[in-house]
Amino acid sequence: MAEELSVLCDADVALIVFSSTGKLSQFASSSMNEIIAKYNTHSKNLGKEEPPSLDLNLEHSKYANLNEQLAEASLRLRQMRGEELEGLSVEELQQLEKNLEAGLHRVLQTKDQQFLEQISELQRKSSQLAEENTQLRNQVSQISPSGKQAVADTENVIVEDGQSSESVMTALHSGSSQDNDDGSDVSLKLGLPCVAWK
Repeated sequence: MAEELSVLCDADVALIVFSSTGKLSQFASSSMNEIIAKYNTHSKNLGKEEPPSLDLNLEHSKYANLNEQLAEASLRLRQMRGEELEGLSVEELQQLEKNLEAGLHRVLQTKDQQFLEQISELQRKSSQLAEENTQLRNQVSQISPSGKQAVADTENVIVEDGQSSESVMTALHSGSSQDNDDGSDVSLKLGLPCVAWK
């Protein structure tokens, strides 16, 4: 059994057996003395703690520094919120006040810059809409000869304050009817006299 275990596990195995009659039986996969020496050395080292490695010491040092920095940053943040100010001296309070004023100044600058950017964007969109409106008017004026006049009439009606949509449509309709009436008068004047047909 011991021999099979040493072969399967590729290990040094030593077996010492005393029977009930006091007979000694032993087995060793290699040298019995060498195996016993290894056992004694290992037993002595069990009570000794291995010193931590250099890398482990560096990691502990970094961790301690990070914890210290985090604690300091948390304290400064609480003090900027007006908390835990009891232990500060007058000089420290004045420095804290300067830091708060500088931070507030940067906040206001950033806010003003964003407002200016929004105003610039609105002006750009307004110019774009005005340009598109001009292009649409030009397209309408090119559709028919009377289109330009219709656009002008529409602008004149819309400019007047206080007019409703019905009054605007009535004015446009009146202008269109007047144009049709003028055309009818011209066609009647150009017609041949009725006497000539008799």
